[in-house]
Amino acid sequence: MKKFFLFLISLIIGIVLFVWIGKTVGWQEIKNAFLIFTGWNGIVIFILTFLIMLFGAWRWQETLKAQNVEISFFELFKAFLAGFSVIFLAPVLLWAGEVLRGYVLRRKNKVSWTQVMTSVFIDRILEWTVNLIVIVLGSLYFLYKIGLPSKNLLIIFGGVFLFFFFVISYFYFKVLKRESIIRFIFKISGFKNFDQRNFLLEAEKQIFNFFRWENKKLQKTFSLSFLRAGAMLLRAYILIIFLGKNIGLLSSLSVLGFTYLAAMIPIPAALGSHEAIQTFAFNSLGLNISIAAAFTMIIRAAELLFALAGLTIIFKVGVFFVKDMFFKKVEKLGKMINENDL
Repeated sequence: MKKFFLFLISLIIGIVLFVWIGKTVGWQEIKNAFLIFTGWNGIVIFILTFLIMLFGAWRWQETLKAQNVEISFFELFKAFLAGFSVIFLAPVLLWAGEVLRGYVLRRKNKVSWTQVMTSVFIDRILEWTVNLIVIVLGSLYFLYKIGLPSKNLLIIFGGVFLFFFFVISYFYFKVLKRESIIRFIFKISGFKNFDQRNFLLEAEKQIFNFFRWENKKLQKTFSLSFLRAGAMLLRAYILIIFLGKNIGLLSSLSVLGFTYLAAMIPIPAALGSHEAIQTFAFNSLGLNISIAAAFTMIIRAAELLFALAGLTIIFKVGVFFVKDMFFKKVEKLGKMINENDL
């Protein structure tokens, strides 16, 4: 109930922000800009979004291979989409997408929870690391070209950035010193009887071993992360051109950095938060704010298609799960009846 309440609050905040932006910009202007996105333009954006998804799933596959887990790309891609749908539509449910991703993968494949969750955690760290690099580079160029943002935006989005920056920095600091984060958490939590064979310690050990630069899988997954970010940069650059403007790759990098920032705020589909920050960014770059609204809506629409595909996978898994539970209950009941007859 608590998680549902948090989801509802974040959704309401997003809707309020979205409506406010729509009224400020003008719905008709947004509609006119959005109508540009038809035919081949839409196909190009869809293909680039599909490529972004493929790079994400490929990176996850490589983290699993590092643990000697071989999964067909098709099965893994389905699990990836299922997790993405939850992260996209309900980001306030922390780690729900990652856990679901693992469950979908385990349903048809022999892989332990430790291996799955270790790979998922590694995947998220890689994602956040590259996202933060893009945010820093994009922000530096934006500050060089435009100057400081408004005080409110600086407080909200700057605070979100600093939080994630601290988390990632702390992680790499511990990895470098080979100091356990799990032990520290349990220590400050007051757990005295901590089993030295706890599966969390084993998972942490695997994660630390993965994040060694001499590890070729780490190099490959970082390369895939940058390729994924490159595909997102290309999508932003081309979409702005489709909307009638050309601001160059470096300015597009700033726009992408702001997209990542908005995604860090746990609002479903970054509804409202993405519009708010991109309206500021596009206006500062000398672009019509209606283009900013159309830009965010088109990006959201393209990603929503894949989120909906993920939901269908979740639905199928849910149906099979219910069927399995039902037949197990029936089988158990049948055994009880037979025993009573005897």
